[in-house]
Amino acid sequence: MDGFSRTPKEERLQTLARLIPEAFTEGKVDWEKLKAALGEDINFANERYVLNWAGKSDAFRIMQLPSSATLIPVREVSVDFDQTNNIFIEGENMETLKILQKSYFGKVKMIYIDPPYNTGNDSFIYPDRFAESREEYLRRIGDIDEDGTMIRESLFHKNSKENGQYHSNWLNMMMPRLYLAKSLLRDDGVIFVSIDDNEVHNLRLLMNEVFGEENFIGTIIWKKKTNGNNMGLIPSVHDYVISFSKNIHKIKESDFGFLLTKEHIKKSYSNPDNDPRGPWTTTDLSANHKGPHFGITNPLTKEVHFPANGRYWVFNEKEVQKRISEGRIIFGKTGKTKPVQKVFLKERELKRLKAESWWDKHGMNEDATAELNIIFDTAKVFVHAKPSIFIKKLIEISTSPNDIILDFFAGSGTTAHAVMQLNREDSGSRQYICVQMAEPCKPESEAYKAGYRTIADIAMERIRRAGQQIRQEIEVDREKQRRQLDLEDRTEPEMPDLGFKVFRLSESNFKQWRAVDGTNRQEWEQQMMDFINPVTPNATAVNMVYELLLKNGKDLNSTIEDKNGYTLVNSTEMALVLEKITPEIIDGLLAAKPDKVIVLDKLFEGNDQLKTNTALQMKDAGIPFRTI
Repeated sequence: MDGFSRTPKEERLQTLARLIPEAFTEGKVDWEKLKAALGEDINFANERYVLNWAGKSDAFRIMQLPSSATLIPVREVSVDFDQTNNIFIEGENMETLKILQKSYFGKVKMIYIDPPYNTGNDSFIYPDRFAESREEYLRRIGDIDEDGTMIRESLFHKNSKENGQYHSNWLNMMMPRLYLAKSLLRDDGVIFVSIDDNEVHNLRLLMNEVFGEENFIGTIIWKKKTNGNNMGLIPSVHDYVISFSKNIHKIKESDFGFLLTKEHIKKSYSNPDNDPRGPWTTTDLSANHKGPHFGITNPLTKEVHFPANGRYWVFNEKEVQKRISEGRIIFGKTGKTKPVQKVFLKERELKRLKAESWWDKHGMNEDATAELNIIFDTAKVFVHAKPSIFIKKLIEISTSPNDIILDFFAGSGTTAHAVMQLNREDSGSRQYICVQMAEPCKPESEAYKAGYRTIADIAMERIRRAGQQIRQEIEVDREKQRRQLDLEDRTEPEMPDLGFKVFRLSESNFKQWRAVDGTNRQEWEQQMMDFINPVTPNATAVNMVYELLLKNGKDLNSTIEDKNGYTLVNSTEMALVLEKITPEIIDGLLAAKPDKVIVLDKLFEGNDQLKTNTALQMKDAGIPFRTI
């Protein structure tokens, strides 16, 4: 209700929409479809099977713009910065995905995202200002107030259903991010995207376009609540998770599914005869494929046993006799029945179970609520979180213990929590990269009242507390084991990586990498001046190290060593000189023999001879040398 009367135009359009709904696209008349619906012979423009929408080509253009931005480390809010391999990035996710391209191209095994569902009440970033320059866009996504919090009004756009480009805006937000995410996946990598009925149809078509229809893995129907509270004619109690691979031919079926560990199957094993080989169970000695067919005599009862009709023994006579003598073929636990195999737990090959499309046993919304209640003493700091057990199961079916997992709509940090939990369970060393913008919490929200100013603050605190919780649980388990008298199968639980490095999206530390308007003479003149002293006033040596690391394709977990006047990255992969240059430092560099040397050009100011000598010495040593 908006206080205005209806117009004749609105009445007629509503009547037409009821009669011929197929003639409307996003609430507007599609004249070609209307003519076709009325029986006219129409040749549709660019007729082919394709998903198209308003702004698609411009969204492509924005996606393809290179980024000059960087990530700066924030040690004060990190946990175990120097030891951890986990990454949390506070920043707008499309620009962050661009920054990660060089360092993480083809390295991520699994991506999970829970993007806005486009319910009509969502506020999110979409590239609707297609005329703006890259510099304008960077300024806009970096708008912050005096406390460093992003200004919501300058960045977020509410996408109401009354918007004439309601679906198009959502697609313009999603498409570039999915393309950028795809390039980060390994060839055998997979992506899972949560969604509901509002955009599931468009998401499937969009992912067909981005990943290729042939790489579709499946759609999981996740039962998220016990009832729909009578909302709608068919109350919804589920979400969808659409999954695609980067290259379906690179995925082994045996590597995709729930891994049955020995802990899962241990309950079906026992050791009633105290066999020194440990717990065991029995399996059939016959199979329905062709094989040996002979009589096996029970040494106790002298009864001769043959396979059942249509079945055959799995071993020949010689192997059967050998296994009887070894106690690997027995005649039941009493010794008086038919022959069976004795299978030991320690020798069992662990296989994966298929992850079917209906999930109703892997957590629900109420589990997420309970989880946040435990972690924060209230569930109201973040609404609509996913339960960590649900994300953990997605990670379990698609990764191995050493893989990288990415979530660039991190929300409350559930994915990071799930990675830590799974690593605890299977002693894995999976790493996560979580990206969440500093979206401000509303002043009237419970989160704001509890002291959290942004969603990123909530996520980081959730990861800290979840890590502490897991650490305490492991310490309790270790203490219990120390008190055990029975030492059989006793292994002390390993402590997973519970830390995380925090990075924040930032403009470049180097002036000459800023975007310049090609028609603006003053900007070109300023950039020429920037080459004299390219470093921004607020740049620090450590921030420059990480920027150069990223721009040279080194990942954020690279080893960084401060030497006498220079910094080494990954032992000898790259050397950086950012604060001063002397003949002694040059001698140290030559002795270290790095693969590449980068020096700030301004350090040679007033000493062209030292610069020339350095270049010649590096050339003679076969070391690529560059100044910036």
